[in-house]
Amino acid sequence: MGLPVTTAPRPALRVALVSVLALLAALLLSAPVAAQTQEPAVRWSTTPADENGPDGRRAVEHTLDPGEVVEEHLAVRNVSSEEVTFSLDAADGFYTRTGRFDMLASGEESVGAGTWITLPETVTVAAGETEVVPFTIEVPPNTEPGDHAAGITASVRSVQTAEGGTSVGVESRVGFRVTTRVTGELTPSAAVENVRGSYEGSWNAFRPGQVSVSFDVVNEGNTRLFVDGTVSAGGSTVGLTDEHPEEVLPGDTRSLAVVVDGVWPWFAVPLEVAVVPEMLAMDGSTAVLDPVVVSVVVWAVPWPQLLLLLGAVLLVGAVLWGRRSSRRRLERMLEQARDEGRRSAVEDPAATP
Repeated sequence: MGLPVTTAPRPALRVALVSVLALLAALLLSAPVAAQTQEPAVRWSTTPADENGPDGRRAVEHTLDPGEVVEEHLAVRNVSSEEVTFSLDAADGFYTRTGRFDMLASGEESVGAGTWITLPETVTVAAGETEVVPFTIEVPPNTEPGDHAAGITASVRSVQTAEGGTSVGVESRVGFRVTTRVTGELTPSAAVENVRGSYEGSWNAFRPGQVSVSFDVVNEGNTRLFVDGTVSAGGSTVGLTDEHPEEVLPGDTRSLAVVVDGVWPWFAVPLEVAVVPEMLAMDGSTAVLDPVVVSVVVWAVPWPQLLLLLGAVLLVGAVLWGRRSSRRRLERMLEQARDEGRRSAVEDPAATP
């Protein structure tokens, strides 16, 4: 006798199947609709220019006297599919500690070269078009000689929704650097500070380790500097930069870090940082300054080598102790044999020849 089998009614099965298909269709159709309702992205570029358009420069650089005024141009190209009104801003420029050029945010007040630039507040650019905007750089009287950095950007603001539904205003900026060298006495100078090193050894006693080195390069002069050089530790040397020297503006600090491989742990490893500054002229030529050299000592305890040496000492000690023990045991056996021979001769005189 078989067990009873219960089956779902066919109408109920059809209803369930239709509901599932309807849900899948709604999900598939909703994705393209959501994508279509997204706001189109704004893309643009901001470059130095002359009155006719972009002129191939990556930055605006001038050598000016205190009180001198120069007229310049910038070009804003709108690569978007719609007309866009861009905000134009100028502010003091700086390099971050990682080497990226930036300028003060729109909410921060400039006190230096950013205040020397006068330009319109906005520019409206049609889709796919480029607009050339004039601006001026005016150096205030009695300005100190040296290099002064600023930046110019074209920006747009958008509203994005953060977690929890909160609306956040986001400012996107694209721009370029403006460097003005004010004539007068130039005093390039650099210093190396906060040199730190740590040794990372290998547990393989027959392989060397490495020294991680970090330090700060401070531009103490009034001209921008390109810095390169070497770091040496325990007989191994590496360069500070792989391709391009680091640029440091007057008064700025750049943090650098390198790793020196192939260093053996000799308890005290000599470490030397040699920075070679170069002053860059506006015509592209450079003047190399005297190297700045700082020497310190990095402690590197050779634990694997000490353990290996300890093991070797223990092994040699064990071998010597074994030989000494064997020699003593043999001597005891020989002495015991002599004693037995003497006792035998005393107990059995007839056995004596």
